[in-house]
Amino acid sequence: MPAERPIDPNGEASRRVASWLERYAPPAGVPDELVGLDGRVRAHWRRLLDTLAGLGRDDIDDRFAAAGRRIRDMGVSYRVLGESKERSWPLSRLPLLLPQAEWREIEAGVAQRAELLDRVLRDVYGEGRLVKEGALPAAVVAGSPEYIRPMAGVAPPGGRWLRFYAADIGRGPDGRWWVLGDRAQAPSGAGYALENRLVLARTFPRLYRDMKVQRLAPFFRDFRAGLSKAAQQKDPRICLLTPGPFSETYSEQVNLARYLGLLLVEGADLVTSERKLHVRTIAGLKRVDVVWRRVDADWCDPLELNAASQLGVPGLLDAIRDGNVTLANMPGAGLVESRALLGFLPALARRLLGEDLRLANIATWWCGQDAARDEVIASLEERAVAPAFGENLAGFPGRRVALGGEFDASERARLVDLMHARGMDYVGQEVVQLSTTPVWREDGLAPRPFALRVFAAATADGWRVMPGGFCRVSDRLDVRAITMGAGAQSADVWVLADRPIDNASLLPTSDDIEIVRMVGDLPSRAADNLFWMGRYIERAEATLRLVRCLCNRLTEADAPNYSGRQPIERLERILLAWGAAPAKTPRLAAAELAQAAAAGSEAPGSALSVARSARQAASIIRERLSQDIWQLINRLESRLQELGSGLCSEPELLETAEQSLHIVAALSGLIDENVNRVAGWSFLDLGKRVERAINACRFARAFADEGATIDSLDTLLELIDSQITYRSRYLAGAALAPALDMALLDPYNPRSVCFQVTRIDEHLAALPTLRHDGLLEQPRRLSVKLRAEIEVEDAVMLDATRIFAIEQRLMSLADALAGRYFLQGSNAAHFEEPVRLA
Repeated sequence: MPAERPIDPNGEASRRVASWLERYAPPAGVPDELVGLDGRVRAHWRRLLDTLAGLGRDDIDDRFAAAGRRIRDMGVSYRVLGESKERSWPLSRLPLLLPQAEWREIEAGVAQRAELLDRVLRDVYGEGRLVKEGALPAAVVAGSPEYIRPMAGVAPPGGRWLRFYAADIGRGPDGRWWVLGDRAQAPSGAGYALENRLVLARTFPRLYRDMKVQRLAPFFRDFRAGLSKAAQQKDPRICLLTPGPFSETYSEQVNLARYLGLLLVEGADLVTSERKLHVRTIAGLKRVDVVWRRVDADWCDPLELNAASQLGVPGLLDAIRDGNVTLANMPGAGLVESRALLGFLPALARRLLGEDLRLANIATWWCGQDAARDEVIASLEERAVAPAFGENLAGFPGRRVALGGEFDASERARLVDLMHARGMDYVGQEVVQLSTTPVWREDGLAPRPFALRVFAAATADGWRVMPGGFCRVSDRLDVRAITMGAGAQSADVWVLADRPIDNASLLPTSDDIEIVRMVGDLPSRAADNLFWMGRYIERAEATLRLVRCLCNRLTEADAPNYSGRQPIERLERILLAWGAAPAKTPRLAAAELAQAAAAGSEAPGSALSVARSARQAASIIRERLSQDIWQLINRLESRLQELGSGLCSEPELLETAEQSLHIVAALSGLIDENVNRVAGWSFLDLGKRVERAINACRFARAFADEGATIDSLDTLLELIDSQITYRSRYLAGAALAPALDMALLDPYNPRSVCFQVTRIDEHLAALPTLRHDGLLEQPRRLSVKLRAEIEVEDAVMLDATRIFAIEQRLMSLADALAGRYFLQGSNAAHFEEPVRLA
C-alpha cells in the first residue's frame, strides 16, 4: 500500500484538490467545517485533502472499497423500524475534523451538562426542592411519561442517576456549538462511533497517526471501570441489557458487549429472587451487580410499569429500591430528555452549579406557561413547534416537529386551539440551521448539514467525555435541524490533538488482577443458540454432502450400461424426506431437485435455508464469536444464495457444493482450533455431535439396508467421508456389516455415531451439575447408557429397527439436554451451588 503522504512533484495532487473544491459552495450565512469565514480551506482540512490527493484516484477508490468490505465483514449494521432485514452501516468516507482547542469547549460543556442533569434527577426523585420552591413547574415533571413514579425516593448506589449521557449538538449560525437535545434514557451511537473509528483508522492508518487523532479506548476503559466501581465489590458481574436481535441498534450493542467484556443479556435471561437480580446460566442463577440498560424504562419491569412488556424483568424495581443492583441509567432518567425542560436549564445551572451553561440550548419556550405560550403563538411563523414530551406532535398524527410557517390556515387555527386547551404538550423552539461538513462525491466534495452526538461517562474522578462522537450527516442540503433523519450517513469524528498521542487500549492500569481461566458465565439463552448454531452448521454440511453425492451419481449415470440407479433414487428420497426440496407434482428432475436442495428458498431444509438459520442463531450470540467465524457464516449463506439466482448445470452445481463444503470445513476448523474450551464451546460442539450422529443413523438406514447394492454402500461411505479408510482396511468391495460398523460403531472414525456419543458424554461430564446427591442428571444418564450400549453393539446384528432406536435415543438425549440447560421459564430458578463430576 502506498505511503499516505502527499508526493506532488508535478502539481498533480494540487490540481486534484482544486477539482474537488471547484463546486464546493456552502449555503450563505451557514458556517462550514471545511471553509472558514475568510473563504479559505482550514489548515487541518487542507492537510487531510493534500494527503488524500497524494494517494491517487485508484488508491483512494481501493481504500474506500476496502472500508466497505470491512463494514460487511465486521457485521456492522442497523435496522430500520418495521424491517426484518438489517442494513449495512452507511459510513461517510470523510471524517469530521475538530481541533483540540475547540474540542476543549465542547468537552467542558458536555461534562457540565451531564452533572447538571444528574443533580436535577437527584432532586426530582428525592427532596423535590426544585418544584417546591418554584424553580421547576410540577407539570414539567409529572406531565412527562418518562417520570417513573415508583422510583420516587430511591437512592441509587453511589448516588448517581446518570452514568452514561449524550448530548446532540450542532454549530449555529454564529459559529458556536448549541445543544439540540439530551439523551439519558438509553443513549445509542457510542458503539457505532467505535466501529467507525476501527474502519476508518484501518483505511488510512498513517494519516490517522500523523494527524494526532485522540484515541477512544481510554474513554471506554474509564467507563467500564466506573461501572465496576458502582458495584462496590470486587469482580462484579456486569450485564448489557438488550431488547434483543430485532432492536434497531442490536449490532452496536453486540459490539459494545464484546469490546467491553460485558455479558449481553435479554430480559428473559434475568430473574429476580429475594429482591436481587440474577442471570440464568447453565450452572444455575448467578447474581448480577450492574446493568447497562438499552431497554427503555417503561419496558423494564412488567409488574410495576408496562404490563405488556416482554423485554424487562419482573421485580427489577424492587431490586433497585433495595440497592441490590446498579443500573446505568436508572429508570426515570429519561425525564431529562423532554424538550419542556430545556427552557429552564439555564436558571437551573446557576442554581445547582453556581455557573452559566457552557453550551447553550437552542432557545425553547414551554407552552405550559401563559406568557411563553402567547409568545410562541405571536411568532409562530418564525418558530418550530415540537412535542414537549415524547416524539409525536399532539393533534397531528405522524408529525414530530414542524415549522410554524408550514401550517395552513386551518392547521394553524387548530394548533392554536390545542395550545390554549393544553399548552403543556407543546414547545416553541428557535429554528436552528446546522453547519455543514464535506462529504465525498464522485465529482468532488459537497457540503452537507450534520449533527454530533457527544458521550459522557461517570467515573470515580467525575465525568469523562469521549474524544469524538457519533456524527450524522444528512443526504440533503436542507440545513434546518429538523430535517436530520432518514438517509443520513455516519462520519467518524477526529479530535486533533496538539501533541503526540500515546497508544491506549482497554488494558487495565493495575497489576492487582486475579488470574482466571474459566471465562464468565454462560447464559442459558446463549447456550441454546450455540447448540443450535452447531446443529445447523452440521445439518447444512450433511445436505451439501447429499447434493454432491447426487451430482456425482448423475454424472456417472450418463455412462453407457450404467445400472446403479438405486443410490440416485435413495438420495432423492432422503432429500425430499428432509424437506430439503419441495415435493412438487410432477416431481422435479434429479438435477433440479439437487439445485433446490442446495440453494432453494422455498424448502426449510435446503442448505441455504439451514445456513440462514445458522446465521440467525449466530447473530443472537454474535458477541461470543470472532469476526472470522462470523464472516465464514455469512460467506456460506452468500455462496449458496448466488447459486439460487438461476438454473445451472450439474458441474456448476457440483462446484458450488464443493466450495460451500470447503467453507464449512474452514468454519469447523476455526471453531476447533480457535474457540476457547469453555462451556460455550462445549454447547457448540454438542450441537454438532448430536446432529452428526442423528444424520449418520439416517444415512445408514437409507443406504445400508438388507437390499442395498454395492453402489448404495459406496454412497454411505462417501456421505460419512470414510471411503479411503474403508479401502485401506478391506481389500474387497463395500459389504454391509463393515460399512455399518464404520458408520455407527467405529470409535476411531470421527464420522461414526460411536465417536459422536463418546464426545457428547465427555462434554456432559464436564458441564456443571446442580445435584449434590451423587446421582447423574438426566442428560448424562442417557449419554452414559447410550455410550455403553453402542460400545458393545455388534455390526452383524444391526438392522433398520435397531438403528432407528439409536436415532430416537439421540433425539431424546437432545431433548433432555435442552430441558436441563436451556430453560427460560419461571421453573428455571436453580439455586444450588454447581458441582463438577469427576
